[in-house]
Amino acid sequence: MPLYRYKALDAHGEMLDGQMEAASDADVALRLQEQGHLPVETRLATGENDSPSLRMLLRKKPFDNAALVQFTQQLSTLIGAGQPLDRALSILMDLPEDDKSRRVIGDVRDTVRGGAPLSSALELQHGLFSKLYINMVRAGEAGGSMQDTLQRLADYLERSRALRGKVINALIYPAILLAVVGCALLFLLGYVVPQFAQMYESLDVALPWFTQAVLSVGLLVRDWWVVLIVVPGVLGLWLDRKRRNAAFRAALDEWLLRQKVVGSLIARLETARLTRTLGTLLRNGVPLLAAIGIARNVMSNLALVEDVDAAADDVKNGHGLAMSLARGKRFPRLALQMIQVGEESGALDTMLLKTADTFELETAQAIDRALAALVPLITLVLASVVGLVIISVLVPLYDLTNAIG
Repeated sequence: MPLYRYKALDAHGEMLDGQMEAASDADVALRLQEQGHLPVETRLATGENDSPSLRMLLRKKPFDNAALVQFTQQLSTLIGAGQPLDRALSILMDLPEDDKSRRVIGDVRDTVRGGAPLSSALELQHGLFSKLYINMVRAGEAGGSMQDTLQRLADYLERSRALRGKVINALIYPAILLAVVGCALLFLLGYVVPQFAQMYESLDVALPWFTQAVLSVGLLVRDWWVVLIVVPGVLGLWLDRKRRNAAFRAALDEWLLRQKVVGSLIARLETARLTRTLGTLLRNGVPLLAAIGIARNVMSNLALVEDVDAAADDVKNGHGLAMSLARGKRFPRLALQMIQVGEESGALDTMLLKTADTFELETAQAIDRALAALVPLITLVLASVVGLVIISVLVPLYDLTNAIG
């Protein structure tokens, strides 16, 4: 069985640090609870000397998404176990492997010890904690249910991270495939094909038109390879700068939404983000208008953000959320119907979360279907291009060999 390291609180509130062989981290937590201890952290002991340094090298800020989820879950656990907030933060200070995270938690703890609420202490951390995070904590403080609020917040962050990871992972393999085959094609055109061009020129043989075209492209790649690399890079930088222009980005996002496959996927993904955030905020007592103002910031498509802003104005004037979102005619009809049911039944937060579950599942399924179709298509197209290049270069050589024979 694998070896796990754990940190836990004993019955006297003292931190225990040890190792245990177990089938899983859940098994470790169960054994610790049976011994009367409160598990705070469990992780595989194997490779522990290597992974922290790697994580610290890759981490650009004190809390990445995974670390923030872990911090929130652990804080919820400690508060639920009856630990005072400043004591819980002191315990969590000892857990991170990097000094930046420890310093942030220490600053939050010191601010709390000075009499400030946790939400205000988090707000002082220079934008490290999002408005959504701070507002949910503030709502939990007002409602007196910090443990439940933090647990729901951790669940929200974990689901958001999983959805984002699903999208990124879906793009990795096609990108690697394009890069590898693209490099192979450049090598063929820029190095191998020019060798054949010189050979055919010295033999002074008549070449088919398609062979002449491939040889011309090969010579172009050989002589202008620097330009062919620099121009796409410059174009990419230009597009990146243009995307920072609000008008250009809004027009691009609007165009993307009109595309049948991509637009449908974007609408589902953004709907899942919006409804998950709104539902979580409403469940924690944040007013609807304030929740809409926060939730818009988790969306990336400006065309849909404009619809949400317009909906916020309508809600302010007394209209329902579903009807207000429907005016833009961009959000999926199913989502609007589910939201309307939630409004009519008085369970808007519950229906928003169910809508998020539905569209997260639909997004994952759509990504899987697109990936299942896209990867073979990319492979087929690129293999055909490489095959045509090779055949067009070798056919004259084959004809010449037959003529000599």
